[in-house]
Amino acid sequence: MNFTFLFVTLTVTIKIIMSASTKLSTSVKALCYLEQAYPKPVSSSEIASAIGINSSKLRMILSMLAKNGIVESNSGTTGGFKLKKQSSEIHLQEIYCAIEDRKAFHLDVRKDLIKKNSLPEKLNFYFLDLFAEVQVDIEDKMKKISLESIIKKINSI
Repeated sequence: MNFTFLFVTLTVTIKIIMSASTKLSTSVKALCYLEQAYPKPVSSSEIASAIGINSSKLRMILSMLAKNGIVESNSGTTGGFKLKKQSSEIHLQEIYCAIEDRKAFHLDVRKDLIKKNSLPEKLNFYFLDLFAEVQVDIEDKMKKISLESIIKKINSI
C-alpha cells in the first residue's frame, strides 16, 4: 500500500509548543511578580528586568492579560501594572486563553487533496477527535491550577 498520498499535517510542532509554553511561563512569572508587589503598580520595565525578558515582549503579554481582565494598567508617573483579581481567582487556563489565539493541539488538514471515505480522511477525523479530547483534558487540568497554588508551590521549593 502506498501512503505517499497520505496528507495529514499535524501542526503540533516543537516551535508552536515552545512558543505557547514560553509565553505562558513568562505570563506566570510576571503575574507572580505582580502578586508580590501588590497593591503597588509596577512598570513593565521593572517586571521585565526582574524576570529576565525583553520589555517590549512583556508589554505585549501584559496588554493581552489586561484586555482579558487579569491585570490592570494605569498610566502616569505612579502608574504601572497590578493584578485585577486575587491570585486564588486566577487560573492557568484563564491565563493561557488570554495569551494564546490557538489551541495547544491543532490539526491542519488539506481537505481539497483528500478523497471522501479514504484512509487519509478517516485518519483526519480520528486525529480531530483525539486532539479535541486532549485539549479538553489539558484545559480541565489548567482550570484547577490557580496562581496562588503556583506561588505556594514555588515558595516551598
